[in-house]
Amino acid sequence: MTPSADATSMPDLPLESRGEAPGHGRMVGRRVVVVGAGQTDFHMADQPIGNGRAISVLLAREGARVVAVDCNESAAAATVDLITAAGGEARAVVADVADPRDVEEMIGGANEWLGGIDGVAYNVGIPGPRGISAATPEEWDATFDVNLRGAMLTARAALPIMEPGSSLVFISSIAALKPTGRLVAYETSKAALGGLMRAVAMEGKDHSIRANVVMLGLIDTGLGRNANDATGRTTIPVPLGRHGTAWEVAYAALFLLSHESAYVTGQTLAVDGGRTTL
Repeated sequence: MTPSADATSMPDLPLESRGEAPGHGRMVGRRVVVVGAGQTDFHMADQPIGNGRAISVLLAREGARVVAVDCNESAAAATVDLITAAGGEARAVVADVADPRDVEEMIGGANEWLGGIDGVAYNVGIPGPRGISAATPEEWDATFDVNLRGAMLTARAALPIMEPGSSLVFISSIAALKPTGRLVAYETSKAALGGLMRAVAMEGKDHSIRANVVMLGLIDTGLGRNANDATGRTTIPVPLGRHGTAWEVAYAALFLLSHESAYVTGQTLAVDGGRTTL
């Protein structure tokens, strides 16, 4: 099948896929840090919500208190505005995950405001250079600083203060398994993120702190639409016949951050419409 890039225009999507389902209290009492909670404004008239913002809004809708972290202050603030307008509780934090001091302050400040941390969602990634010849050591390191080292620094800062029964979720990509347009540093960093997740799961197991990966396929976000023409994303076949929505990503993260997945750790959940397996 040839997928539609504009998934949100499909009339038969369930309310959950559209982000219109009511909350059910699945995260009441939980305190979560979402890293990468904003989104880039591509100045599209109908730009869909991004993954980090959808995760933040859904967690708050389900009862969590949320610290929304982004390197862009206005983007983080816009996410918080959506949450508070709907009656939720959130605070914006500006941080650069490539800066270890920023990460320490991000986690320390979130812990102080929330009164503890029960969950962390790491939703940060940059594409990096295209092609081996463009992958200079400097470009390679810059991509890994955000995509992998930032995830390690976040987990390193959070693990000692997270409550027993807490959960970390790393947002990855099927680029960890399949080439996605010669993005050599991006693909390699996403593959390595699985190794980091397993190491974090081992580190946290004695305190029942879990770690898992949500691995994304073609998702209909502003970033995705902006890349459609350049990468031919709209012609890539997907077994379910469409691109996913950020809300579908958010529900996968919600499950792994909630007590519903209390016996799930060290795992990778693909949200890809079957692309990696069918």
